[in-house]
Amino acid sequence: MANFTAADIKALREQTAAGMMDVKRALEEAEGDMAKAAEILRIKGLKGVTKREGRSASNGLVAAHAEGGVGTLVEVNCETDFVAKGERFIALADQILAQAVALEATDAETVLGSTLPDGRTVQALLEEGNAATGEKLVVRRVARVAGEHVVAYLHRTNKDLPPQIGVLIATTGGDESVAHDVAMHVAAFSPTVLSREDVPADTVENERRIAEATAREEGKPEAALPRIIEGRVNGYFKENVLLEQAFAKDQKKSVAQVLKEAGAEATGFARFRVGN
Repeated sequence: MANFTAADIKALREQTAAGMMDVKRALEEAEGDMAKAAEILRIKGLKGVTKREGRSASNGLVAAHAEGGVGTLVEVNCETDFVAKGERFIALADQILAQAVALEATDAETVLGSTLPDGRTVQALLEEGNAATGEKLVVRRVARVAGEHVVAYLHRTNKDLPPQIGVLIATTGGDESVAHDVAMHVAAFSPTVLSREDVPADTVENERRIAEATAREEGKPEAALPRIIEGRVNGYFKENVLLEQAFAKDQKKSVAQVLKEAGAEATGFARFRVGN
């Protein structure tokens, strides 16, 4: 019988972020030697990096940085919430964010192809994280927003996990409080574009086609079709366009109205939700 306890298993899991059965097997192989067991887990983890390539990484976190009119948002994924809330994974995500900020990156590929100040590539950093955690780690998305003022907002959907939703909002005029309120609104209502002009023409045309087909299926009068179609297309805009959405804190006003009353204008935004 190997000489280790449940407390040893817990401690080694916290140190390495490895799975319980992997930790138990490593401790058995190391006959209870914690340092040797950690080494065994690292070696086996490195061997298993390529095997994890096809696995799904749908957990993780969103991290953000905003300063001097520029904001950066990154989503870093792992396989389980156990790893997502671990100090090792959070520290790795912070390194990724810092690299994205330094590079002024607008996409994940730029970050993945870069070299860190310590000489390691970001890809090598991820592979080390893969080996340490026993999970597939991915830099999924990076966004950069610039403007007169840029505010970052991070939201925890589960108090025991790191932020799962991140928002950057760029504004001109007004003050930081209204920008923060709009960022919280974006987190909750997930608009897809800033203004209706940003909606692709083919998307609008498709919405019109669906609205017309639906109205005809419902037996609406021919003379009423233009008004019904226009109303339903406007409904699409109100659901998906940030400036036309009903404001979270006052549903009687649109986001555009709230910004105007505060002497502000939104010029851009980005929103990530882990796994979506």
